[in-house]
Amino acid sequence: MHTKHTSFGFSTRAIHHGYDPVDHHGALVPPIYLSATFAFPTVEYGAACFAGEASGHFYTRISNPTMALLESRMASLENGEAAVAFSSGMGAIAATFWTLLRPGDEIIVSQTLYGCTFALLHHGLGEFGIKVRHVDLTDLTALQAALSPATRMLYCETPANPNLRLIDIAAVAELAHQQPNVTVVVDNTYCTPYLQRPLELGADVVVHSATKYLSGHGDITAGIAVSNQALAQRIRLQGLKDLTGAVMSPQDAALLMRGLKTLGLRMDRHCSNAQAVAEALQAHPAVQWVTYPGLRSFPQYELANRQMKLPGGMIAFELKGGIETGQRFMNALQLFTRAVSLGDAESLAQHPASMTHSTYTPEQRAQHGISEGLVRLSVGLEDVADLLADIQQALAKCSAANLRPTTTAAYAMK
Repeated sequence: MHTKHTSFGFSTRAIHHGYDPVDHHGALVPPIYLSATFAFPTVEYGAACFAGEASGHFYTRISNPTMALLESRMASLENGEAAVAFSSGMGAIAATFWTLLRPGDEIIVSQTLYGCTFALLHHGLGEFGIKVRHVDLTDLTALQAALSPATRMLYCETPANPNLRLIDIAAVAELAHQQPNVTVVVDNTYCTPYLQRPLELGADVVVHSATKYLSGHGDITAGIAVSNQALAQRIRLQGLKDLTGAVMSPQDAALLMRGLKTLGLRMDRHCSNAQAVAEALQAHPAVQWVTYPGLRSFPQYELANRQMKLPGGMIAFELKGGIETGQRFMNALQLFTRAVSLGDAESLAQHPASMTHSTYTPEQRAQHGISEGLVRLSVGLEDVADLLADIQQALAKCSAANLRPTTTAAYAMK
């Protein structure tokens, strides 16, 4: 059996890449190496490992056989050269930032970002002399004007959390790379490499909260960064080893590899269920607006079809009546669970303004396209008929007779 499996399809590589049971006493499932440290056969070999001249493992904060297999598999799925595993998505993002940015540098970021990423930028990087510039990356003219000799990174999520705004990765990467020394980093958490591969579109680094779809079972926290060999090694030896120490455990690496085996199957089901739920929401008179890349009403529908294999499992919407009606809807849900995170087998509902994006001030949320009444759904793997029944019964409790007209800020995709 070939251990690389580079010529096989996505799901085959997700199951087999980099592992041959023959090399591990016939064990079909890769073993978990729990050792924190590793013995050196000679002093010279140990010195070579520390100098980076030998590829052996010597301390699990830096590398471990279980995590190395996961990293090889993720690099294959993202079509990158190398990957680095972390204990959380924020660990992957922070390690990438701290490795590549220095005081006096500028980072251009998209308007809408996950709340903790927003906090890291403004309460971390911004306080250490790195200039953070929010730019509407759907406007290439605005991006062109924002780029400067001090720009060292362009960072975006696409689709963005929570309003699903898309960024044309190929277009912004091409423009950003006209400026020397700019690294383009894309958070691919919402899509996973099954739906979108930013490196193939011109990005330099892809980061994931692997807690979400990559794991798929809500039982670990994990992060991944994927890039070329040289850049990944810098992130490992600086951002992971020295600056954050955000190391993944071997047990979590094994659980994450278990999740990868069903990633393609799960994403197909997430997407088909979400399409049905989004269409039901759009057709209901109680709904003010709904945004989902699989709807023809989605302002970036053509870009979604061009850039993504399928439209994903996330939906954002707002009910007529705003935040109070949205809260009433969420409290009426019986099958959807009120919880943060996403990408689990279970369907989840949350209110970003008071939960995941509470790090923004109300004024910042309005500026960055996160309306106060926005409800975010992570559509799970349950039977779609049951999900639709739950949505309909919750909407019935927010009937038009009890709704007041409202003027809401659209989800800022104008």
